[in-house]
Amino acid sequence: MNAVPAQHPSRPAFRKLSTQEFLEARFALTLIVPAVLAITLVAFYPLAHAFWLSLWKINLRFANTPWVFLGFGNYLDTLTDDPRWLNALRVTGTIAVSSLTAEFILGMVFALVMNRAFRGRGLVRVAVLIPWALTTVVSARMWQVIYHATYGVFNRLLFDLGIIEAYKPWIISPIFTIWAMVWADVWKTTPFVALLLTAGMQMIPGELYEAAAIDGATAWDRFWRITFPLLRPTLLVAMLFRMIDVFRMLDLPIVLTGGGPGQATETLSLYTYRVIFTDLKFGAGSALAVMTFLVILCMAFVFIKVLGAPVAGSEAEDR
Repeated sequence: MNAVPAQHPSRPAFRKLSTQEFLEARFALTLIVPAVLAITLVAFYPLAHAFWLSLWKINLRFANTPWVFLGFGNYLDTLTDDPRWLNALRVTGTIAVSSLTAEFILGMVFALVMNRAFRGRGLVRVAVLIPWALTTVVSARMWQVIYHATYGVFNRLLFDLGIIEAYKPWIISPIFTIWAMVWADVWKTTPFVALLLTAGMQMIPGELYEAAAIDGATAWDRFWRITFPLLRPTLLVAMLFRMIDVFRMLDLPIVLTGGGPGQATETLSLYTYRVIFTDLKFGAGSALAVMTFLVILCMAFVFIKVLGAPVAGSEAEDR
């Protein structure tokens, strides 16, 4: 008797769809197509068009200037002979690391407080939202007044405490300006992180804390062994959103510092904006935009690797 050859386990067994299954699949495809088209038009087409423009030398400052195809020349010029781009990358990286670190610490503290049951908790949550609800332009103008060299509240506070002997122009100090912008950004966006973390904490079952308390776990043990691991997906979303916000930061440096003094607070987005809309170099500016996108993509990959929760069943497959 001839043996029947065994089917390869990794080879899927195809079968003919029934009429009902075919109609359901077609209906699902009909629902998906508009979303795919919208994403393509809103995200992928502009990115592809920006990449195409980045391959050319386009200068609209002079009329009738022909386009010159450079290939990856704009990218090579930026990487090898553009200290201004390296400075913008350093400034943006400094703001990102400083802001995200401060927002993680402060947001976690606020979330732990707001997650507790106490009288007036709803009012506290609404009050915490106020800085985030303000537009960035209004917030930047407010901090510009706070840091003012003549009548700023910051100078008055330090002077009354005896920390400084005379009012100082903090907003034009090459050393202090970037930290003034970092603190303005932290003040505005920490509530966003805190509320996301609070929502994540409320999804953690209370029975886990009760069992840990019965086993004698301290408050730090409960935080480190229960809260933080189960909060990693929420923390990943919060940090990703904030990282993307920092790398596209434009309105805050324009209003608060103007990118100065000099180029001390010129971010990647601000530099790209000036190359495109001030210098009218659409080719070089498009290359800067694509490079900024690639930097964000790499940073997002790092965040997902560090904070991303393992997929269920992946450990068993690895074994």
